[in-house]
This record gives sequence, C-alpha cells and structure tokens, in this order.
Amino acid sequence: MCNNCVIEDVKKNMLSRRLLFKGAAAGLTAMTAGSLAAPVLAQSPRQVVDLTHTYDSTFPTFDGKPGIEYEWAAEIAKDGYQLHKLTIYEHTGTHIDAPFHFSADGASVDQLEPQKLVAPLVIVDITDRAKEDANSTIEAEDIERWISANGDIPTGAIVALRSGWATKVKSPSFRNDDAGKFAFPGFGKSATDLLLKLDTVAIGVDTLSLDPGNSADFAVHNSWLPAGRYGIEGLNNLEALPVKGATIIVGAPAHRGGTGGPARILALV
Repeated sequence: MCNNCVIEDVKKNMLSRRLLFKGAAAGLTAMTAGSLAAPVLAQSPRQVVDLTHTYDSTFPTFDGKPGIEYEWAAEIAKDGYQLHKLTIYEHTGTHIDAPFHFSADGASVDQLEPQKLVAPLVIVDITDRAKEDANSTIEAEDIERWISANGDIPTGAIVALRSGWATKVKSPSFRNDDAGKFAFPGFGKSATDLLLKLDTVAIGVDTLSLDPGNSADFAVHNSWLPAGRYGIEGLNNLEALPVKGATIIVGAPAHRGGTGGPARILALV
C-alpha cells in the first residue's frame, strides 16, 4: 500500500470519528435540553383554594328540604368507634349535575371521564351586575368579552360564573327574593351554546342552579347536560382566584348510576 493511500485512510478515519463525537455531543445536548424543557409532573402548587361549602342539613336546597340527614350508627361510648348513617339527596350542597340528570341516556356521575375532572378554570365575573339584578345571567357577549380581554378559552376548560352569591349562603337571599320567589344568577343559553362550540367540558356556578332563579324552562339544564357536558352548582371562594390560570380538580362522586352528587372541588393556583 502506498504512503499516500495510508495517509488518506487515516484522514478518513479521523474525520469519521470527529463526526461521530460531534453527533453524539449534539444528541446529548438535545436530550439534556429536552429534559430541562419537560414539565415537572409532581410539584406542590403555590396555593390550594377549597371551592366547596361545608355541608349540613341547614344548607339551602331547591325544594327547601334538608339535603343531608345524620344518624349515629356507632358511637365511642357504646361501640369504641364512631360511624354515621347518612341520608343524602344527590343535588344538594356543592355538587355535580351529571348528563344523566336531564337526559334518559346520558352519562351517570360515575361515568364522567377522569380527564374531564381536572381542567383549566376560567372565571367570568358578573358580581356588579348581580348586585343590581338577582337573576342576571352570563350571555354569549360576556364570553366574547372575556376572550377579548384574556385570550382564547382553553380546550377542555371548566367555565365558572362568579356572582358573589356564595357569601349569601347563610341568608334567605341565597335562594329567594323579598317576595319569596327564586332569585339568583345563572348561565344564559346563548353563553352555553357558545361554550359547546369551544369544547368546554363543564360549567359551574356559585349559586343554587345553572339556570337563573327566574327560569321557567331550565333551558341550560335541558341543553347543556344532554349534550354530554356536566355542571357544578354551589361553588365557594371563587373570589380568591384569578379569572384565568388556575387548575380545577373536581372530586366527583362515583356511585353507580348517579345523576350527580355532593363533591369536593379544589383549585390549584
């Protein structure tokens, strides 16, 4: 073999090695960058806000009957431990309305998909309007106004009405006006029709019902729930949250065939 041939082979080998090391280094850099860019899946939130009212037999209900009743089934003095027997109506306290609540073949509460129980939280505030009109509603223009001010509503979000009504929960005005008629804010159908197009998974209210108190036809219940979406009624502490940026965790009950039920709702900020 000639000297020139040997020299050329050495050059080729050295070049191949340089390219190999360069490629490996680039790959390592990319992997490192990818690792740094990957989201941290387990971290403590800065704040956890409980959106659930404490629930007992005095909590306001739609029909005026106690939503929960307690009976001792075991007591410390007699049994060495304590246990209540509870009689609960599904739609009382801070609770879920499953599609099955207003549709014969809708999903029951135990069939709600887990990925739809953890979602970006969007809050639309109508507190000032509610002070003037107890039966005020969120309409499509309110949703559009929110989008103009805050950007698009994330796909899979839960949109909540904030009216300040939760502060009235221990007062008769949470449920009725001075004439004894239902009076509280809710969603208007124009808003929920728009939210259906925006792939919102659920709506929530800090009042007694998704529909306003003076509703004669439960238009939102009759359109939103049969569309396969769910609702949350009786939310608390929405005033402690920003209008966007929080994550809501819906602790929906899972009793088979349920039309809804009391739930623990948390927001992570």
